[in-house]
Amino acid sequence: MSIGFRVRPRVAASKDLVDGLAGVPTSIASDNMARLFAGGCGLRPYHRGGALLGTAFTVRTRPGDNLMVHKAIDMAEPGDVVVVDAGGDLTNAIIGEIMLSIAARRGLAGFVIDGAVRDTDHIGASPLPVYARGVTHRGPYKDGPGELNCPVSIGGMPVMPGDVIIGDADGVLAIPQAAAAEVARFSREQMAREQAILASIADGSIDRSWVDATLKARGCAL
Repeated sequence: MSIGFRVRPRVAASKDLVDGLAGVPTSIASDNMARLFAGGCGLRPYHRGGALLGTAFTVRTRPGDNLMVHKAIDMAEPGDVVVVDAGGDLTNAIIGEIMLSIAARRGLAGFVIDGAVRDTDHIGASPLPVYARGVTHRGPYKDGPGELNCPVSIGGMPVMPGDVIIGDADGVLAIPQAAAAEVARFSREQMAREQAILASIADGSIDRSWVDATLKARGCAL
C-alpha cells in the first residue's frame, strides 16, 4: 500500500465500552480527562439535536477531497462515527445530503468533519449527528489522496481508530478505549455530585463558604 492511499481494517470498540458512556455530557467527560482533550471550539453541531455516541472510523484526506470519505461510508459498520481530518479547510464541503443519506441508511452513528459541509437544510432536519468546522456550497473533489483508520487530529484533538466518540451541544470528545471505562465511572460519580449540588440550590441549603476559603488560602484580603 502506498503512502496517501492506505485502507486499514476497521477497529471496533466493545458495545459495553460505548454504552458505558451513553448519557454522559461532553463537559463532564472532559472534566474527567483533565480538561486537556477537545475537538476545538470551531467544531459545532449542524444536525437538529441529539447526542453523538459511537466508535471512531477515522479518515485523513486532502483538504477539499472526499474520495476516502466515500470509501469510509462503504466500510464503516452500524454505530461507527466517521471522523474526518480534512485539515480544518473550509474551501470545499466534505459531505452533503447524498452522503448523509447513505450513512443514515447504513446505520452509521454520525460524522465529525474537521472541514466544511453543505446542504445544511437537510443536515439540520436530520437526526444523524453531524459536527463540522463550517459551511460552504462549493463541492468536493474526488481524487485523493487519503488514508483510512489511521491516527488523525481534529481541531488539535488526537483521535485513534476505535476511540469512543461522544458529542452534544457543547462539542465533541474522543475517549481512548483504554480510558473509556474509567472515564465513564468517574463521570457518573461527578454527575451524581452535581445533581446533589443542584438539589441544594433548589432547597436553599447550598454551602458557598468554599469561595472565601479558597480566596483566603491564596492570600486575598476579604
